[in-house]
Amino acid sequence: MLLFARKLLVASLLAVIFSSTVWAEGERIAEVLVQGNKRIETAAILNAIKTKPGDMLYAEKIDQDVRAIYKLGHFQDVNADGAVTPKGYTLTFTVVEKPMVREILINGNKELSVDKIREVLEVKPNVVYSAKDLAKSIKKVKKLYADEGYYLAEVEGSVEKRSESEVKAVFKVTEGAKVLIKSILFEGNKAFKPADFKGNRWLFKPGVMETKEKWMFSWLTGAGTYKEEVLKNDVNLVADLYYNNGYVNVKVGEPKVALLDDKSGLQVTIGITEGEQFKVGTIDFRGDLLEGRDELAKKIKLQTGAIFSRAILRGDVFTLTDLYADQGYAFANANPLTKVNPDNRTIDVTFDMEKGEKVYIDRINISGNTKTRDKVIRREIKLAEGDLYGSTPLKRSKQNLNNLGYFEEVNLTTVKGSADNKLNMNVDVKEKATGTFSVGGGYSSVDGFIGQGSVQQSNLFGMGLKANAAVSFGGKSQTYNIGLSEPYFLDSKWNVGGDVYRTERDFIDFSRRATGGDIKAGYPINDFVSTFWMYKFEKKKIYNIASSLTVVPETNATTSSISASISRNTTDYRLDPSSGTMSSLSVEFAGLGGTSRFLRYNGDASWFIPCKWSTVLILRGALGYIQGLGKDVPIDEKFFLGGINTIRGFRARTVSPVVNGAYIGGDKDAVFNVEYTFPLLKDVGLKGVTFFDVGDSYATNKELFSSFKASYGAGIRWFSPVGPLRLEYGFPVNPRTGIDSKSGKLEFSIGSFF
Repeated sequence: MLLFARKLLVASLLAVIFSSTVWAEGERIAEVLVQGNKRIETAAILNAIKTKPGDMLYAEKIDQDVRAIYKLGHFQDVNADGAVTPKGYTLTFTVVEKPMVREILINGNKELSVDKIREVLEVKPNVVYSAKDLAKSIKKVKKLYADEGYYLAEVEGSVEKRSESEVKAVFKVTEGAKVLIKSILFEGNKAFKPADFKGNRWLFKPGVMETKEKWMFSWLTGAGTYKEEVLKNDVNLVADLYYNNGYVNVKVGEPKVALLDDKSGLQVTIGITEGEQFKVGTIDFRGDLLEGRDELAKKIKLQTGAIFSRAILRGDVFTLTDLYADQGYAFANANPLTKVNPDNRTIDVTFDMEKGEKVYIDRINISGNTKTRDKVIRREIKLAEGDLYGSTPLKRSKQNLNNLGYFEEVNLTTVKGSADNKLNMNVDVKEKATGTFSVGGGYSSVDGFIGQGSVQQSNLFGMGLKANAAVSFGGKSQTYNIGLSEPYFLDSKWNVGGDVYRTERDFIDFSRRATGGDIKAGYPINDFVSTFWMYKFEKKKIYNIASSLTVVPETNATTSSISASISRNTTDYRLDPSSGTMSSLSVEFAGLGGTSRFLRYNGDASWFIPCKWSTVLILRGALGYIQGLGKDVPIDEKFFLGGINTIRGFRARTVSPVVNGAYIGGDKDAVFNVEYTFPLLKDVGLKGVTFFDVGDSYATNKELFSSFKASYGAGIRWFSPVGPLRLEYGFPVNPRTGIDSKSGKLEFSIGSFF
């Protein structure tokens, strides 16, 4: 029956196509023609059809050819016709080409630029018009607006005929008011509060979701903007929070987004089925064990009886894999086998270890370095050809190369070498500009307004040489400096350099001008500990001496000194640490010639302790002592505290022994700072800080810690485009009469030269 119906349909089609020549079925075709095409070559159309001159005419085959021409995508209408001509039976395909899009107009847009809208359009100029592309374009523009918070935006698309073969695509946008997410609701959650998911700004609690509710600063941070992909990923982040707290059977539903009745905002609802909480049961190891089970258990964080966490389990897999990889087993696997015990709500974990074969580094291939020399890269790599493979040295190598600051991208990959137990290491880098020229300015409460200009090259001649020339000038100070350093002097680990400088600065009771130079060298003991040595020769002049100074300082002097220090740095990010420690000890001896004779000791340490909600507790301490060797210590070498970098709330350089109203400086000092930083606007890097400072500078006849000046306060910090900004207000706990203000002191600094 179906076959009969199909034959009837084909016969009907043939009757329509060949209404005047129905007798032609089975006729031999003498010629095949195409007409109506203007842009598309006739040969391209004929190549798409199967019917050729000499073939027999069959309606079903003609129908297939018409469809094939349509599939070329260039035609909006295709007809086939046949007629008897002197040459014989002629088959003609008549086509009507789709018009070309010659112009695209976008109207009604104010919040989004025309260029930004054009980027998402499927309809393109000088391309064949497609109704499907028009529909896709409308959908994409609506999504673009929704991602910017214009959830009510309407987009209409149409085409206007310019000629028989050309059209103009017109998109009309009605943006409407910006609609943000007003509330995010959760259903079924018992183990966690909504703030655990979406955060609490007022308590500086970030939450796990990236999607946020709108608030007073949404115009700046973009909080409250609905983005479909981001919200879907937030569902996974919410699920991860449960997985990492023992709820291994949790189900988090798709978020439901609804427009509030008054159209004032969106409401997002996420349903949660928590399930039961599971703990860690037995932990075991099997397979190729390099160490005893008890020793391996000590190296992982998963502990029997603790709340089961998928994140901790994943981290333990990496720990065990790296443990094996650091012993040369590059292809080691740590496969965690889990057994869920519903009765006692525990999960047993067995790590199945496969070590494979020891692997060695075959060749190290470096590519992409158009400027930097190979040896500059190789000396930062912790593995050499022929070495046993190691995961930790490989990671450290990438970190070292990134820390150079020479490259936009650094990729280290391993591929099969000349044998099964050998790997080639491919180091692919992408160079970036390492020379900078800058002109800028800033302000500090110590120096007032300061202008600055500098030229710096951190990879001179591609050899890793660092050269700089800088000048800064302000109302109270001027500085000129030229320096050069070689981080691997004569291909050794010694970092050797030197500077020539001139400084001039006005202090409270005197002014100081110094011209000098230094030769310095550093040597790393390991990745965290390094030593530093410096010889300095300086010629200085003290002038504009206040009459209140009872002891007139030496107005012209020279200092010839040598310094040595050892430091340790384990912070995660040196520009803005959130964990780790920094500490150093140094000693300076002046007396290798020159007129100055003194011995100075300094020690300082900082602890960065990460806390909840991306906050950081910072503890700092510093001690200093200077003693004269056969003569008095120069006044400009003594210890003066106060100001934004030591004890806030007290004027700079006023925390010092005072004689007859003049600040004479101390021969020892102690400073301790406690800071607590918290994110204010995380997206733009704005932080808040509260602090407590305590310290003092002591005269010769005073014992260390015999007295203290203390202050407390708060402020903000921002890594702005022109440099780090600090705005802090300190209140003295024990203000000095006639010197310090009980109402406190505002201090401000900005600029990369601090």
